[in-house]
Amino acid sequence: MTNPKSRFDEAFLDQQKRRLTELRKQLLGVRQGQESEQLSANAGGAGQASAYEDDAQKLTALELQGNLAAVDNVRLSNIARALQKIADGTYGLSDRSGAPIPIERLKASPEALYTLKEQESRDAVR
Repeated sequence: MTNPKSRFDEAFLDQQKRRLTELRKQLLGVRQGQESEQLSANAGGAGQASAYEDDAQKLTALELQGNLAAVDNVRLSNIARALQKIADGTYGLSDRSGAPIPIERLKASPEALYTLKEQESRDAVR
């Protein structure tokens, strides 16, 4: 049955919902693995003398992990929003303008909330 508000059929929406749920699961799994790795590294290095270079490498790695975590947080937020839009019957419509997001974009990035042009404009501001 097609949601009367949605421009997509139920099969496509179900597929996108599964993809979004799996993507969220993967992102959360990676995060959990990173947290476990960090706890392991902290426990393993406790009480050991370390060189300044080791500390610099650790700080660089932590900064990179922090940046990746921020990107993942945005993606997780977008996934939650996309799932809500499926439930509301507004999936595939831009959060900014209400314009239709091309199905090709949604297939490539199921968590897309904006048209490509709108997303590029948002990214240029950041």
